[in-house]
Amino acid sequence: MSVFHHEFNGTVLREYDIRGIIGETLQPEDAFAIGRCFGSIVVRGGGAKVAVGYDGRLSSPDLEPQLVAGLRACGLEVVRIGLVATPMLYFASHALKADGAVMVTGSHNPPNYNGFKMMLGQKPFFGPQIQEIGRMARDGDVVPVATEGTDRQHDILADYVARALQDYDGGERKLKVVWDPGNGSGCEVTKALAGKLPGEHTVINGDVDGTFPNHHPDPTVAKNLEQLIAEVARTGADLGIAFDGDADRIGVVDNEGHILFGDQLLIILARDVLKAKPGGTIIADVKASQVLFDEVAKAGGTPLMWKTGHSLIKSKMAETGSPLAGEMSGHIFFADKWYGFDDAPYSAIRLLGIVARMDQTLGAVRAALPQVINTPELRFDCTEDRKFGVVQEVKSRLAAAGAKVQDVDGVRVLTEDGWWLLRASNTQAVLVARCEASSPEGLERLKAQLVSQLTASGLAAPDFSAENAGH
Repeated sequence: MSVFHHEFNGTVLREYDIRGIIGETLQPEDAFAIGRCFGSIVVRGGGAKVAVGYDGRLSSPDLEPQLVAGLRACGLEVVRIGLVATPMLYFASHALKADGAVMVTGSHNPPNYNGFKMMLGQKPFFGPQIQEIGRMARDGDVVPVATEGTDRQHDILADYVARALQDYDGGERKLKVVWDPGNGSGCEVTKALAGKLPGEHTVINGDVDGTFPNHHPDPTVAKNLEQLIAEVARTGADLGIAFDGDADRIGVVDNEGHILFGDQLLIILARDVLKAKPGGTIIADVKASQVLFDEVAKAGGTPLMWKTGHSLIKSKMAETGSPLAGEMSGHIFFADKWYGFDDAPYSAIRLLGIVARMDQTLGAVRAALPQVINTPELRFDCTEDRKFGVVQEVKSRLAAAGAKVQDVDGVRVLTEDGWWLLRASNTQAVLVARCEASSPEGLERLKAQLVSQLTASGLAAPDFSAENAGH
């Protein structure tokens, strides 16, 4: 038996997943090594079964068999669910009672990227656990196996669709809906749901194409929603729904063509969930509007601000018993009736039920929310060895000045004008900033405070020129 050793490119082992550029930083042999090491962790924990899925990228069919081979080399039973949306793999992990799950996906990255998202048991696998994969590969620290494992195909689509549709509760009103899965791996499930839900449904960009010929599959970028907005207008639809490349993030457009940001969507979902779960903890990341936290409290919920990152949010939900959570990036997590993972098709079903029970349009509900002005998320380069230090320096200066600061993830500074945020990205060599105010003049004052703090730490001011008015 050959001795196993493998060295990964240092850039691919990230905070929440493993991701790189095919042929440059990520190779098929990396997929085998991931299977061999992750599989060893599963076996050492007493596990015997791992579910595997892959997205619609051109490189995914090359990586998936190597991953499976690595898992089989650990003696595991591998259940291969094929080309699916990432939430369908998470669902399969629960439905098949798997001991682990691995999704081959580049999420919303450009076509030449790919990567791996993992679950151990029913929990997210991230942070130090991902770094441990690198150490195990380097040291050859894997389980010896006398008998190779097995693999089998399993189609999860029908089971997922049937279970998700159980939670549609839209009453009599028939909606007109436009869907845009963005040529990503959510195409088949989108068409299956659209074919079974009541109402009139139009699917655009509904064929899987790893070159993403129509637009980049990231629904948080307004440019990527232009086609959806045009189709909503053309068809007179009640709303439009978009997914990212692996359908774990959602974007929503109302009947007037306005984008609902992640925190606005969460308000609408939270109001509904809190009717059945009064006092429930609703979690949102630190980038969300103050309007969200205020509206959750007004609806009888307990708002909780938490760190950005889907793995961190999932862990906090489990800890607090939260029925619902969301991020500005469009990750929405339902533990109310569902499993607590980020699932865009399921979130769409719950949203459609709410809209179908409304006595007004989605646009009217959005327009009735308290209006604030904010910057988009501002990202600017800062070296890995400096980014956390800058945040700490800013925090120290603010504390000395007696500022009102929330420090759950970076620094979120509250003033009479509103708030501004500075945090270090967990996945890139960048700092992330955002400002929100109730007036244009207040926004300018907040920006000035942010700039003065960055200048004091020797950094250039962020570029505000690309801004558009927020919500």
